[in-house]
Amino acid sequence: MPRGLKSKLRAREKRRQAQEESTDPVGAQEEEESPSSPSSGFRDVPQDSSAKVTPRNPRVPGGVCSTTTTDAAVSNARFNKDASNQEEERENSSQAHDNTEQWYRGAIDEKVVMLVHYLLYKYQMKEPITKADMMRNVIQVYRSHFHEILRKASDHLELIFGLDVKEMDPNRNTYVLINKLELNCDERDNRGMPMTGLLMTILGVIFTKGNCATEEEVWEVLNMMELFSGKKSLIYGDPKKLITEDFVQQQYLEYRQVPGSDPPCFEFLWGPRAHVETSKMRVLEFLAKIYNTVPSAFPSWYKEALQDQEESARARAAAKSCTIAMARARSKALASRFSHTK
Repeated sequence: MPRGLKSKLRAREKRRQAQEESTDPVGAQEEEESPSSPSSGFRDVPQDSSAKVTPRNPRVPGGVCSTTTTDAAVSNARFNKDASNQEEERENSSQAHDNTEQWYRGAIDEKVVMLVHYLLYKYQMKEPITKADMMRNVIQVYRSHFHEILRKASDHLELIFGLDVKEMDPNRNTYVLINKLELNCDERDNRGMPMTGLLMTILGVIFTKGNCATEEEVWEVLNMMELFSGKKSLIYGDPKKLITEDFVQQQYLEYRQVPGSDPPCFEFLWGPRAHVETSKMRVLEFLAKIYNTVPSAFPSWYKEALQDQEESARARAAAKSCTIAMARARSKALASRFSHTK
């Protein structure tokens, strides 16, 4: 190429570069600092995930500033904020729902306790029990949950006090509390409170401990029921006196010193009246009710209870035969005496 032409081309190129620098000084500075080839900027970047490249002011052809990255960042920030707000709202909503549910269950449980006390009061006063009275005096605004509250209160009365809630007249919605365990220990209780549930619990401990339970074993169970030796109970009064004196005097329990124990230890057995008024099967049914299962779920105790039932049936049959024989003998004696008087 002729030397003059080369000079003209170099001069023209210098003027062009000068014009570009005057119109875009920032871009000129970047071109000086950045590699000339678009792809050469990635050649010396280590292939490591920890390497970061942060462009200061990225450009696109035509000299127009790109807003794509900025918009994307703003959009991403908004998305993250919205997502965070939604998550927070869901957590708040879930927490509010849990609090509402907890409050609701607490209110229902409170009504259950109130109904238990109300039914016990009616039982003590020997007053009739009606659905209308329960709705008006206890249930009140929770009318739609009447059956649930009554069912839970009935379970408490059965397991703790040995009382069964029976509907006497479905048309008039009247109820009555009956002693379903066939024990008469409530008759001598001067507080008028049913003690059958407590007695059945103790009989159950004795039965499951081989028909003889130490005093420590009995109190271990009673402590779980918030009953402690030497501490008065609102329902049972002095529990130690009730167990070691009242139930013993009523012949439901036998309380004796363990032979050869030094220091002396005491143990409980079934009393003669407990053998007459209840049975091992009935006590096992009571225990199974507490554990929400069936008596056969306890195989060894169930087998023993069945044997006890058979022995009791044979004893009753023998007693009945003896009674019939004695009645016949008495009739013959009376007939013979009457014939001699003639």
